[in-house]
Amino acid sequence: MHPIQRAIRSAGAAAVAIALTACGSPGGSAPSFGPAGESQVLPQMMHGIRHHGSSGKIKHVVIIVQENRSFNDLFYGFPGATTATYGYDTHGNKITLQPVGLETTWDIEHDSQGFLAACNGTGSFPGTDCQMNGFDNEYWGCGHYGSKCPNSNPPYSYVPNSETQPYFAMAKQYALADQMFASNYDASSFISHQYIIAAQAASAVNFPDGSWGCEGGPSDVVPMVTQKRTISGSEQACFTDDTLGSELDNASLSWAFYTSEVNGRDVGQIWSAYQANEAVYNGPDWSKDVIWPQTNIFSDLTNGKLRSVSWVTPTWTNSDHAGSGSKTGPSWVTSLVNAIGKSKYWDSTAIFIFWDDYGGWYDPVAPALVDYDGLGMRIPMIIISPYAKKGYISETPYEHGSILKFAEDQFGLPRLAASDTRANSPADAFDFSKPPRKFHAIKSQYDKAYFLHQAPDYHAPDDN
Repeated sequence: MHPIQRAIRSAGAAAVAIALTACGSPGGSAPSFGPAGESQVLPQMMHGIRHHGSSGKIKHVVIIVQENRSFNDLFYGFPGATTATYGYDTHGNKITLQPVGLETTWDIEHDSQGFLAACNGTGSFPGTDCQMNGFDNEYWGCGHYGSKCPNSNPPYSYVPNSETQPYFAMAKQYALADQMFASNYDASSFISHQYIIAAQAASAVNFPDGSWGCEGGPSDVVPMVTQKRTISGSEQACFTDDTLGSELDNASLSWAFYTSEVNGRDVGQIWSAYQANEAVYNGPDWSKDVIWPQTNIFSDLTNGKLRSVSWVTPTWTNSDHAGSGSKTGPSWVTSLVNAIGKSKYWDSTAIFIFWDDYGGWYDPVAPALVDYDGLGMRIPMIIISPYAKKGYISETPYEHGSILKFAEDQFGLPRLAASDTRANSPADAFDFSKPPRKFHAIKSQYDKAYFLHQAPDYHAPDDN
C-alpha cells in the first residue's frame, strides 16, 4: 500500500464526504440531475446519438491508457496549447512551476478528497466554481520516511521536455486534445477505467478496499457517491452494466484488453477494468479477450490478429505513474505507436493515447460540472491516425465518453450511458476527405525489443 493510500484511508470515509465546494456551475447554484445523473447545467454538452463515421476507413480503434498526469504537467509549454508557468495556492501565493521528472519515488493524493481540495471551489455544490488553487492541500508522499521533496510544493510541477519529447513529437505530427477531462471527478484509476469501457461506474467512487473486481467476492466493496456528491453506502466491486466489449460481442466484432498480471499469480490477479464486469469475468471473454502480458499486442499486430477495438494498459514501470521510479513510459507508448504504424493496420486505425487521471498534479483549467460524478481534472490525450490532422490542437471539450463515442460511431453501436451520450466526438481531429498519410516512426530511448525483454513487473500500475 502506498503511503498516500495509507494516509487517506486512515483519515476515514467521513473526511471524504466533507462538503467542500468547487467548479463550473453558473452562479454556484446546485445542479438538477436527471434519472441517469445527467446534469442540466450545461445542456450544450448533452448530445443525442449523432454518428460521425469515417466512411469505413477506420476499422480498428486502439486505446492506450497511461497513468496519472495532468495536461499541464505533461504538456507544459507545448506550442499553442493552454498551459501555465505558475499557479496559486490557497493562501494566494504565486508559485512558479518546477521541473520534476517522471521517475519520482513518491506519489500525490488523487481521489475524491484530493480533487475537492485541489479545486477549492466556491460554489454551493461540491465540485463547482473551481479556483484551482488548492493543490497545496493535497497530500504528497515525499518528505516522509526519509525521502526528500524536489521543491516545497510538489504538485506545482511539470515533466521536463527532455523526458516528454516523444509525446511532443506525436502531438506535433498528429493531434492533441487541449480540453480533455476525466469523466469521473474522483481521480481514481478504478473508476476511470470503468468509464473507458462502460461510460459509467454504477455510482461507484474512489476504489475498492480489496481486489479490483469480481474475484474479491461479496465482501469486496467500493464506496458510492450520491446525487449531492457525498459518499454514502457501498456496493460490490462487480458490475452488471453493458460495456463497449459487450456491444462489440453483440455485433460479432472483436475486442481485446491487453493488461498486466500482478503479484505474480494467476488469472485472478490481472489488472483489468473488465475484472469488475460480471459478464466478462465469469464468461468466455475473460480467457478469450483479456490478454496478458500486454506485450502480446506486438505479436498480434505481426500475425494479423488486431481486434476491432483494443485497450492497452501499461506495467507499473512503464505507466508514467508518480512513484514508479521510472521514466520508460514515453518509450513504451512510442513502441506501440511505431508497431501499429509499421503494420498492415496503419491505414485503418485510430489511436487514442490518454492518461486516466490527473494524479494530483497542478492544472490551471477548471472542469465543468456535467453530472453528479463528473467532470474531473483536465488530462492529456493524443490522437494518432493516418487521417488525423497534422499539428492540430483541438479546443473541443472531450471526456472518456468521447473515445467510446468515436468507436461506437465507426461500428454503428448504440450509446452506453450518460458519458458517451453527452460527450463530443473527437471527429474534429480527423480529415477523412484526404488519403491516408504515410507513417513516420517516432524516436524514443527504448524500442519494442527492449519491452519484449523487460523483466516481469508484477506491481499493479495503480492501486486506487
